[in-house]
Amino acid sequence: MPIAVGVIETLGFPAVLAAADAMVKAAEVTIVYYGICESGRMMVVSRGQVAEVNRAVEAGIAAGEAAYGGKVITHYIVPNPPENIETVLPIHFTSKSEPFRIF
Repeated sequence: MPIAVGVIETLGFPAVLAAADAMVKAAEVTIVYYGICESGRMMVVSRGQVAEVNRAVEAGIAAGEAAYGGKVITHYIVPNPPENIETVLPIHFTSKSEPFRIF
């Protein structure tokens, strides 16, 4: 079963926090990364089954936009990323995220 990647990029911390919270509450996904992109932009990355990631990203976008001063800049979903992408991008399961892995 393919493990998808869902990314939401927001402006500011409150929006990314709201998006991450909504993502894990709306679907069975694991947050594998969050951090600063550039100039106040933050991103949160989740992994899970394709349908779950789609549901999580939809909920995260709505929550990020609803947060006070929140703005979702961009988002994307990669349904089945190649394994070599994990060596370049921070989308792999780490020792910190592994205990929360659902699938």
